[in-house]
Amino acid sequence: MESLMESFVHNWPYWVVTLFVIVAAYIDGKELRVPNKLTLPMIVAGWIYSMIAYHFTGEGWYVGLGWSLAGTAVGLATLLPAYSIGGMGAGDVKMMGAIGAWIYCANTFYAFCVSAIVGAVLSVGMVMWHRQGRKHWNQFFFIINEIVTVKNPETLATIAAERKSSMRLLPYGIPIAIGTVLYFAWMGMLI
Repeated sequence: MESLMESFVHNWPYWVVTLFVIVAAYIDGKELRVPNKLTLPMIVAGWIYSMIAYHFTGEGWYVGLGWSLAGTAVGLATLLPAYSIGGMGAGDVKMMGAIGAWIYCANTFYAFCVSAIVGAVLSVGMVMWHRQGRKHWNQFFFIINEIVTVKNPETLATIAAERKSSMRLLPYGIPIAIGTVLYFAWMGMLI
């Protein structure tokens, strides 16, 4: 029992992130958005946590802040391309940024990779469940063709906004949460 408690004390930042992604996914599932009042304080809290943690290790608060800022940048960068062409909400992007503020670059990137796989599986499952495979398969290739031919992110975002009402939407906070928690569990970060 002591080793479980020691493990929790050692890994508490991963539990903070786990709680955050679960709450964010729940809100995204209900409202199709991840609110700033959740993501922005989580980002700032990650920066503060990192400054304090690194200060007490003797490496300096600025080192911790640097790692946290880098993790935030990696988190934002993972979904920014999809957001720039209208395929992702800003809240999802900030959600990944908040994850990065707490778990830094490599872990954020790997959590994103697992989340992308989960998102693909959920998307295909959702389309198949609603028996709209052919429609969405054709739409997928139509969108790829638009990206290749149009190339202007603003124009692509406008086209995506017009198409949004005809598509089945996946609140992407859900795959982010599932993927992040699966990555933590696989890497033994929760126990």
